[in-house]
Amino acid sequence: MNRAAIGRLLAAALALCGAVAQAAPEEIQVYLDELSAPGQFGIDLHNNVALSASSTPAYAGAVPPDHVYRLTPEFYYGLTPELELGWYVLTSRTGDGAASLDGSKLRLKYIAPHDEHSGAFWGLNFEFGRTRHTVSEQPWNAQLKGIVGYRDGAWTVGANPNLDWSPSPGGGPVLASLDLKVARAVAEGTQLGAELYSELGPASRIQGWRRNGKTLYLVLDRTVGADVDIDFGIGHGLTPDADRWVLKFIAGTHF
Repeated sequence: MNRAAIGRLLAAALALCGAVAQAAPEEIQVYLDELSAPGQFGIDLHNNVALSASSTPAYAGAVPPDHVYRLTPEFYYGLTPELELGWYVLTSRTGDGAASLDGSKLRLKYIAPHDEHSGAFWGLNFEFGRTRHTVSEQPWNAQLKGIVGYRDGAWTVGANPNLDWSPSPGGGPVLASLDLKVARAVAEGTQLGAELYSELGPASRIQGWRRNGKTLYLVLDRTVGADVDIDFGIGHGLTPDADRWVLKFIAGTHF
């Protein structure tokens, strides 16, 4: 993809979500088996908008999620047929228009060799980075994400069991979460599906359904042209701790 096309991709993503300009996690995505070829660069633009969320800070110094827009460019590069290196740049804008650079994260993703068209797949993704106190109570944070899934005809299912922790002093317990996706191809290059994001509490003591955030998304995935992938979803919080309504939009390409 040439520079002009990349510029159009950036402009389209900013225009779509910037017009709403209202925050959710910096990345709302179920990882499947996507992987860049060795020597290939790519970029994803993660946009998340809390249409209706809490106006109370989660901790002293945090920015309440309501009416906050987050844009997270993700740059990645294929190292080997099984390994991909990525870098996230976290940015946000509050409802009154104050923009900020919130930190960055590195990730390393491994996907085991498999049939890309049918059957099972699995992998692992490790992330580590530093963020501002306004978006994370601890400055240093890490995540280990499991990737498991299966394809059968038009259907794709995937799951990400996650462990999150902070290596910072007093970083607290290891937290568990589970992300699920079910999608069905409805046309060439187009899938419709649902995604469920479930926070489970401390990994040593999984908590009940009504505790922590649980959000269900209806999602459209579409390939535009030969090299632009679009992910659009609207999510509704299922528990009191979740944002009530969230819009997400991801645009990505390789070059």
